[in-house]
Amino acid sequence: MSTPPFLTLPRCARALRLSTSRGGFAALRAEPDGPVRGSALLVPGFTGSKEDFIALLEPLAAAGYRVTAVDQRGQYETGGPDDPAAYAVEALGADVRALTEAVAADGGGGPLHLLGHSFGGQVVREAVLAAAADGPSPWRSLTLMSTGPGAIDPAEAARTKLLLDVLPVMSLEEIWQVMRQMEEGSGDQKQRPEPAVAEFLHRRWLANVPLSLSVTGGHLVAAPDRVAELAAATAGLPVLVLSGVRDYAWPVPEQTRMAERLGARRVVVEDAGHSPNAERPAATAGALAAFWA
Repeated sequence: MSTPPFLTLPRCARALRLSTSRGGFAALRAEPDGPVRGSALLVPGFTGSKEDFIALLEPLAAAGYRVTAVDQRGQYETGGPDDPAAYAVEALGADVRALTEAVAADGGGGPLHLLGHSFGGQVVREAVLAAAADGPSPWRSLTLMSTGPGAIDPAEAARTKLLLDVLPVMSLEEIWQVMRQMEEGSGDQKQRPEPAVAEFLHRRWLANVPLSLSVTGGHLVAAPDRVAELAAATAGLPVLVLSGVRDYAWPVPEQTRMAERLGARRVVVEDAGHSPNAERPAATAGALAAFWA
């Protein structure tokens, strides 16, 4: 899961709840002080939340972009029903289209850019494919961040399958404690987050809808490759494939090949892993602002 570097909102940002034709969604919104060059909708990945983008809000607003980051249905502060159909990738893609309409209806945001991180990349892909059948794209560009053409890497898929196996028989708190024990026993020397961020990660995990984790995790381990369809659907729509130099979920060379198949711009953020948005936010925001411009 992504670990935000901090939790305090910059002065340009606020928390809100977006009302859409498909219900309410928890969000963070950052507004530029000066003229608005455009707006952006940011969609997080598996076990993530809007806070994964918190470090991007200030630099993107400073670049003139009105940015909205959301919790997907079933995540953190959005919540969701006890219905597996609500978390199918097709339904989550429909949520993105409804969120797009809500953000555009706010007015004053200029052209709207769409970004999906990790699993969120496959959700926004679904939204773009569905929208292509209905007419002109409502987005000015598409960014796929640290995501891949189909199922996740086999090693990561094995770990995800372990989670899917225990979700029916263990509580989220029990699973959290096991994950922490496994992390400590692995000898992983990565820097631990500060206490406030660690507490947030725990609270966010417990707020997930378990059924959402089951359905979306199941998608990740068996997702089809739909790059050819997406290439056809995005003809004329600028696409960016952005990642770090390493990635445990989809190998970086695989993401590069996906960019080539899409005819997309490719950016690799130095010294970043699966979450360049949280690990190297200044460089990531700079790349996004340059692409959107």
